[in-house]
Amino acid sequence: MKIAAYLDQGRPAVGIVSSDLLTVLPLQVSAAEAQLGALPIVERLAAGQPLPATGAPVALDAVKLVAPIPRPRRNIFCVGKNYHAHAKEFAGSGFDSSAKSGGDIPSAPILFSKVPESVIGPDEPILIPAEVSTAIDYEAELTVVIGKGGKGIRKEDALKHVWGYTIVNDVTARDWQGRHSQWLLGKSFDTFCPMGPWLVSADECDGTDTRVKLWVNDEVRQDASTKDFIFDIPTLIECVSAGITLYPGDLIATGTPAGVGIGFKPPKYLKSGDVVRITIDGIGELRNPLR
Repeated sequence: MKIAAYLDQGRPAVGIVSSDLLTVLPLQVSAAEAQLGALPIVERLAAGQPLPATGAPVALDAVKLVAPIPRPRRNIFCVGKNYHAHAKEFAGSGFDSSAKSGGDIPSAPILFSKVPESVIGPDEPILIPAEVSTAIDYEAELTVVIGKGGKGIRKEDALKHVWGYTIVNDVTARDWQGRHSQWLLGKSFDTFCPMGPWLVSADECDGTDTRVKLWVNDEVRQDASTKDFIFDIPTLIECVSAGITLYPGDLIATGTPAGVGIGFKPPKYLKSGDVVRITIDGIGELRNPLR
């Protein structure tokens, strides 16, 4: 199942995308629920409730996709240095404060967050705040969507709490990340969390073994499998939920592969006019221009 949030003649709506990606079947929800995108639908399904009634199908190319969860309930949980190759790449970049104490490969998951207001949808521009930073980098990330909530979730039970997945581009101001020795500020600028194109249920995407690929314009920059995770999805869920209750619709971005801009010498930062495109097998494509 693919759940998309979109604008139909300017009105927020949410629906089920057809398997051929040609139409979307509108779900009959209130105007207030439609503003929240797929979040109320995930909450209903996690509670064992049926989907809302549907309307007549609409051509997908006749609507404008927005972020599937336009404003998450709270900050997005994010994992740093979770691919073996990227951990080594980032440790050598000079921007990794954790490498000073933890070495190249972390011994426990590194968690930070992005504020909800940083979320944008497919094809929306990532804005370069030139007066603040021009060291803007990309990070393609498979992102877990929590279904059944809980606290103290054990690894062996963790995948039962995954509703599905989406794509997030963890856009980063590298100079802010390095200057402040933590990652919240440099990760949370306005427009720094492109998300989409929709949510995909776990039965349609194997998050434990899927391909993550990113292009800047026509150049492939990142291309890896989630099999290269240092900490697998059950470990991440167990870690986050040990002291924090997870709720339906919570998001956990699982880290990025090697090939980020800061890993090149000299760095390949994003510039106005660039287009970043991410594909993850089983989900689809997320595309955003830079402005």
